[in-house]
Amino acid sequence: MKHPIFFLSKTVLNNNYKQILPLSRFLSTQEAIERRNHLFTLEKKRQIGKVGRIEKIEVKYKGVPNDCTLVMNKNLSTPYDCARHLSEWHVESSALALLDGSVYWDMHKPLTENCTLELQNFTVAEPQQVNKAFWRTCSLLLGACATVAFKESVPVHLHSFPGPDIRSGSFIYDIDLPSLPDWKPTSQELYTLSAEFIKLVRANSPLERLEVGEDLALEMFRDNEHKTKQIPSIAKNNGKVTLYRAGNHVDISKGPMISSTAQVGRVTVTSVHKLTGSQDSEVKQLYRFQGVALPTNVILNHFAYSILTERAKKLNPARSPISFTTDKEDFEPESIAAKA
Repeated sequence: MKHPIFFLSKTVLNNNYKQILPLSRFLSTQEAIERRNHLFTLEKKRQIGKVGRIEKIEVKYKGVPNDCTLVMNKNLSTPYDCARHLSEWHVESSALALLDGSVYWDMHKPLTENCTLELQNFTVAEPQQVNKAFWRTCSLLLGACATVAFKESVPVHLHSFPGPDIRSGSFIYDIDLPSLPDWKPTSQELYTLSAEFIKLVRANSPLERLEVGEDLALEMFRDNEHKTKQIPSIAKNNGKVTLYRAGNHVDISKGPMISSTAQVGRVTVTSVHKLTGSQDSEVKQLYRFQGVALPTNVILNHFAYSILTERAKKLNPARSPISFTTDKEDFEPESIAAKA
């Protein structure tokens, strides 16, 4: 998908800061994806390089087959690394980590101190947080597949997705398609979106987490006017913006996310609804993309799954982001530091 939208900057990252050298041409959507991915990689390498002298921490694992103590590297080792010391089953089934019995932690987020560790899968006794992470991840991946599914002549500007509400029956992403003022997707187009989603799932990409400064976040999303307006609000508390990467797709979310795209099993993009704002809204129109999915290894017969997909076709009642300004405390979408 190649469409000119914003000026391209060439960013040079060194050990101290970044230098921005403007060029005299525009970013295409694919170039924006690749550039954002490249900056994510550079910043991740920079942060790892700053760790310096490696310190050891004790991680007391609690769970099957037996409790044990693992000696890991502070600020480098992740719960995923701990799972690799246990078994392949732990690696494939663990969606979230629970630290010290109270803190939910991304599987690919480095551990910072001595802790107890429990690995959470989709069959735990209290699955609420795992289910929310699954729904949240599906929303992020829905934005990813929408970005690459359209023709080159159609610009796709991701806006945001609200906090996960499993009771609504669908995960969603609200997207700006400025060149399609009255789009009504056909069943074939919805099938194409579902196929792109399945392609992302089968890639078995980890959900990588990275916290970056406000300036770098603005530089990474300079092609997207919606994200650049949201970033100052996200960073106002500690100057940081939390990013996630799946494959080469980078987006903003407070998380946590599940461990891998392969943990998403059966999935369907069910519908797209047009959202219209008021005359005072900065964004006059968005499209609400909706879908439904099951975790890997959760088996449901065709009839039962068809009930879920029919329900997921109905307009999700989550509040529309174009009805409020980004500094409203009563509306904080997932990519604007949601509390959900």
